[in-house]
Amino acid sequence: MTARIAVLTVSDRASAGVYEDKGGPAIEAWLRRAIVSDVEILRQIVPDGRESVADAFRHWADTKGADLILATGGTGPSPRDLTPEAMDDVVERHFPGFGELMRAVSLREVPTAILSRQGAGTRGRCLIITLPGKPSAIGTCLDAVFPAVPYCLDLMGAARIETDPEICKAFRPMK
Repeated sequence: MTARIAVLTVSDRASAGVYEDKGGPAIEAWLRRAIVSDVEILRQIVPDGRESVADAFRHWADTKGADLILATGGTGPSPRDLTPEAMDDVVERHFPGFGELMRAVSLREVPTAILSRQGAGTRGRCLIITLPGKPSAIGTCLDAVFPAVPYCLDLMGAARIETDPEICKAFRPMK
């Protein structure tokens, strides 16, 4: 079964076409380097805001059958950064370790990482991970958390993802 991955860029300016989306392409490029199994990567840009982001999460998880949603943007302290609240509206279970690790590795690069509100949770058989908006921070965060993603998807009954161990050594327990 081919894994379906939705890449969601959350940005008022990018959704209006006044700013080039750099986060979505950064996630897709990272995925194409790291994943060696068949995957379908689909992208969408939505404006900031609780409802727009929650609706997109529901659409990809419930209607389009995404196994994994990677969202970039909307996780900071500005008033329109409501991606974490949108995730609260749609996920059934939170996995705080993802956000904790992303902040920890990002703090090695910038002191403002403590302002980030990344996280992860599940909706049905879909894992949702929220990432920062800055492309270099996206790579830092995916390098840190993605080794746990394939096994998490296995445990959830989602499609299997295989990674290139030179890029991302996915952890799966020995059988």
